[in-house]
Order: sequence, then C-alpha cells, then structure tokens
Amino acid sequence: MSFPFAMTPQNDDERFMLEALKEAWKAFQADEVPVGAVLVKDGRIVARGYNQVEMLQDATAHAEMLCMTAGEAAVENWRLAQTVLYTTIEPCSMCAGAIFLTRIPKLVWGAPDVRHGANGSWVDLFALAHPTHTVEVQSGVLKELCGGLMKEFFQMQRRKKESQN
Repeated sequence: MSFPFAMTPQNDDERFMLEALKEAWKAFQADEVPVGAVLVKDGRIVARGYNQVEMLQDATAHAEMLCMTAGEAAVENWRLAQTVLYTTIEPCSMCAGAIFLTRIPKLVWGAPDVRHGANGSWVDLFALAHPTHTVEVQSGVLKELCGGLMKEFFQMQRRKKESQN
C-alpha cells in the first residue's frame, strides 16, 4: 500500500509534518508503532527517523531518538542548535530529555500521547524552567492525520490478536 496522505501543505510546518508522517508510514508498514520524525535546519531536512523498537529490540529506538542521532552525524555536532524537530506524536519523557540535551530550539508535534506524552498529556517537562535551555513548542500540526495513523495501527493490532484467538 502506498503512502495514504495526499494533501497540499498550507505552510512549512505542514510540509515537514507530512515528511514526518512518511517516516511514520514506514514504521506502520514494518509493524512498528507508527511514529516518525524529521529534523530541519535552514529549511532543509537533515535527518529522518521512525520507530524501530521491535526491529532493534531496543526500547530507546524511538523515532525522535533515531532522528536526533542521525542529525548529530549530519551536522557533525551533538548540539542541534538552529534546528526544528518535527514528530508525529507528542514526545515521551526520554525523547523530551534528549531534546533538551541536544539543544534543539523548536519542537513541532502532531497528536497527543495520553500514556507517555511529556508536553502535557501525561507530564509537562517543557513547562518547567530548564536551567540551560528553552524549547519553543508547537503542538497539533496535522493532529488528525497523525492521530488517525496511530488509531488505525492499534485497531489493526487488536484485529490481528482477535484472529489469533
């Protein structure tokens, strides 16, 4: 099946979130929780990532973590200053911590994660005054598409489980 989201983006945030959704689609097709991320610097994507937790058997292999690691290699610096991280789902506390540590100045995310979200859905790490770094956060970009892909994935997983019983 091909990428299911055909739309014309209205602005750069939507354009880059669609790219993150393409990464999430890769995860979906690999039977991974469909989260995708892209890192943008100077208006260009410098890194991409999608969830690979099951494939790598690594609980830290979240889309954002893999994307940030690839971004550090791409810019040859662990400090990801002057970048924007786009992710289809609200980051968890692990990914939020990495966003602070890599000095990403702006985060844009799509749908909330009520179980693990670290921007208000479960806890809000970004609301706390951080001693060395502040992150500008924009949420809800293409929220319905991002959340819809997650919903479809988990419905599909439930159907698979039911058919096995």
